[in-house]
Amino acid sequence: MRDYKSETEKRIAFIRGILNESKASGIIFGNSGGKDSALVGILSKMACDSTLGIMMPCQSKRNFAEDMKDASDLAVKYGISCRVVDLSELKAMAVRIFGEKTTLSDNAVSNIAPRLRMLALYTIGAAENRLVAGTGNRSEIYMGYFTKWGDGACDFNPIADLTATEVVEYLEYLDAPKNIRKKAPSAGLFEGQTDEDEMGITYEAIDNYLLNGIVSRENLRIIENYHKKGEHKRRKPKSFGD
Repeated sequence: MRDYKSETEKRIAFIRGILNESKASGIIFGNSGGKDSALVGILSKMACDSTLGIMMPCQSKRNFAEDMKDASDLAVKYGISCRVVDLSELKAMAVRIFGEKTTLSDNAVSNIAPRLRMLALYTIGAAENRLVAGTGNRSEIYMGYFTKWGDGACDFNPIADLTATEVVEYLEYLDAPKNIRKKAPSAGLFEGQTDEDEMGITYEAIDNYLLNGIVSRENLRIIENYHKKGEHKRRKPKSFGD
C-alpha cells in the first residue's frame, strides 16, 4: 500500500528546499478548481503558510460557475489565501489586437488564456517575491497536453511525476472536496471543452499505458501521436552550440 504520509513529507521537504534556495517569500499557483491545482495548492500550503491561489476566469461560463465554486471550497477547507483576476477583458483585447495583424486560428485563440494566466501569476509573483508552482501532471506532460509558455511554465512542479489517476488517489487520501475529485478534467480552453474529448482518449487509458504498459492498438496510436507532436514542449529551446 502506498505510504502517503511519507510521500507527503518528502514533497513538503522538496518545496521547502526550493523556497530556501530561492530566498522567495511565498508560493503562488493557479487555483482553477481542478484536480491538479487542488493537489498543488494543498501541498504548497502544507509546506509554506504564505501560499496564494489565483482564480483566473476567462470568458468560459464554467470558469465563473463550477470552477470558481470548487476553487473557493478548496481555499476555505485548507486555509489557502485566494484572489480573483478576471482575464476576460484581457483576452478579448488580445484577440482584437493580434487579429488586426494576422488571421488567428482556433488553436492560437485557445492558447491565449493559459498564457494570460501565466502572465498574471508571474506578475503578481514577482511583485510579492513568490515562486510559481506548476500544476501539470505526468499524463499531461507525456501527451504534450499543455500550452507552451502557458500552463507549462513554472518555477517548480511538485506533482510532475504523478499520473492523472495517481493525482485523484492522492486527493482522496487528503480528503479534498468530492466535487473536485469527480469533475471532468478541463483546461477551460473554450466553452464545453474537456481534456479527454479533445484528445480522443481517457486518462484511464493513458495511465494504464504509463503505469502498466497495457494499451490497445488504437490508443497507442493516439498516445504516440500526441507524445511526438508535443516533444518540442518538453525540451528546452535549442541554442547555438548545443
